[in-house]
Order: sequence, then structure tokens, then C-alpha cells
Amino acid sequence: MHIGKHEIKNRVFLAPMAGITDQPFRRLCSQLGAGLTFSEMMSTNPEVWHTEKSRLRLSHHKDIGINAVQIAGSDPSEMATAAKINVDYGADIIDINMGCPAKKVNKKMAGSALLRDPDLVEKILNAVVKAVEVPVTLKIRTGWDLENRNCLQIAKIAENAGISALTIHGRTRHCLFQGEAEYDSIRTVKQSVSMPVIANGDITSAEKAKFVLDYTGADAVMVGRGSFGNPWIFKEIENFLEREELSSDLSVYKKSQFMLNHIADLYSFYGEDKGYRIARKHVGWYTDKLAPNLNFKRTFNALDSAKAQFEALEDFVKLIR
Repeated sequence: MHIGKHEIKNRVFLAPMAGITDQPFRRLCSQLGAGLTFSEMMSTNPEVWHTEKSRLRLSHHKDIGINAVQIAGSDPSEMATAAKINVDYGADIIDINMGCPAKKVNKKMAGSALLRDPDLVEKILNAVVKAVEVPVTLKIRTGWDLENRNCLQIAKIAENAGISALTIHGRTRHCLFQGEAEYDSIRTVKQSVSMPVIANGDITSAEKAKFVLDYTGADAVMVGRGSFGNPWIFKEIENFLEREELSSDLSVYKKSQFMLNHIADLYSFYGEDKGYRIARKHVGWYTDKLAPNLNFKRTFNALDSAKAQFEALEDFVKLIR
């Protein structure tokens, strides 16, 4: 499939997730088969554009391939300016967040709160598309709540504005991440627009990815929480879609080596003082997948240096290999 001028190598994408999709994780997921990855959400507030936190969020690496950057805000002019700035910084695709359900984002009338104001949605999309030469994509939910599913209306607005691809998470904002994702709305949108549609929500296995693609007719699937401690899910989905093979050909030992490399990359990227804190959540997810019956997570979280963490991880790998 294509997004604007960009040819995407497969139909399995990594979702933008604050605090998760930093450069090290995007590199790893790209290495393990993600066809496209998105940065963490960038604020349109100009006061934070030059902070250390923003610098790290914007950091890209050639191994990742296409540099897709997500922005969030509610003012059309600020969104357009933020898009320009990010393109100047190297963004190949600008993704607009209208799906985040977090209260602190919605209080600023950003994220999924925008779905309550289609007129403002139209102004933002038109402003951003006109501001940059690169493709602009959009991520939404099916609506604000179950009584106000308006993803089809938003999709029509997006298509008319020149949005290059639309991602739909199969839940309303009110649903947060509870219950099961519903795909009927995604299917309806796909049947009604000509731009690429990407299905998101509860993609936790290769079989589920194929079901969602077949059921909705979507052009691609986007994996979010299903990648936690499980970055090889992209290779598993890719193999199943291409050859109907359910294996990624990765042994527990090979998976553990990817884990070690990821954690070492975190230390290098953030510095050891910050890296060891960020490593805790990832190691918790990894160990839950690799050895759920071992009580390693509590021991690991008590360690207060990168050196101690990595030595403990190496011992853990020897134990499970």
C-alpha cells in the first residue's frame, strides 16, 4: 500500500503511544517486521518544542525507515505550524491525533474530544494539509460515546480535506480500553471512502490481525498494546498474512536476545540514570511473556542502576534458555 508518495513495505503498523514508541522501540519493531511506525504524540505548544523531552521524542534513526510523527492539539493555526516545524525536523508523514482518550488531553479539547466538534475537525485537517507537502494521516476512534458514533462523518471530512490515510480504533472515547473492540464501524468507513483505512484495536495475534483485515476490508492493521513485551508480533503477523505460518521462527533464546539489545539501547538513548527507570516497564512486559511463572519482575524493579539491571537480565536469560 501507499501513503502519499511512500510505499509501505507491509500491512502491519506500530501505533503511536506516549511513553512507549520512542526511538529504541520503533527501531526494534521495524527490525522485527513493522511496516510503519509512529512517534510518540508531540504537543503543538511551542513552549515545549525545544525541550529535552521533545528532542528525544523527535529523534529518528535511518533503521526505522519512514519518519511518521504524530501531533496533537486543538487550534488549527498551531497545528499547522507544528506540522511545518516537524517537517523541517525531518518528518516524512504527519499524523494527527484525534483518538487519545486521556483526560489531560481531552480537557484541552484535543485527542478524541475533537470528535464532538466536526466543524473544528474540518478546520484543523484543512489547515494542516495545506501547510505541508508531506502526506497527512489521521487517527480517530469510532466516536465520543456509544450514542454518538460519528467516525463515518469524520472520515468523509478527512477525505475531502486530503487526508492520505485514516486509522480507526474500534472503540469510542467513553469505552477507553474496556470491553472488546468493534469492527463494524471500521468496515462501514472502509466501504464508504477511497483513502487507505487502517484498523486498530485488540490486534494481539496473527490470527486476529487476519480476521480484522478480512472482516473490515481495511488496508492495514495497527498494533498497539499487543506489542508490549511482544515486538515479534509484527513478524508473526507478516508471516501469517503472506504464508499462513503461525511461527516467527524465534526461539525463547532469540527473543531474550532482542530483549537484551532493546534494554541496552534504552540505556544508550536516555543515559543510564533515566534509562534504567524506563527499562522497568519493558522488562515487566517481556518477562510476563517469556517466563510468566518466574517472580523476576519484583526483583528487577528493586534494582537501582543500569549495571545491576543488565546483570540480572543476563542471569534471567541463562535461566530460561
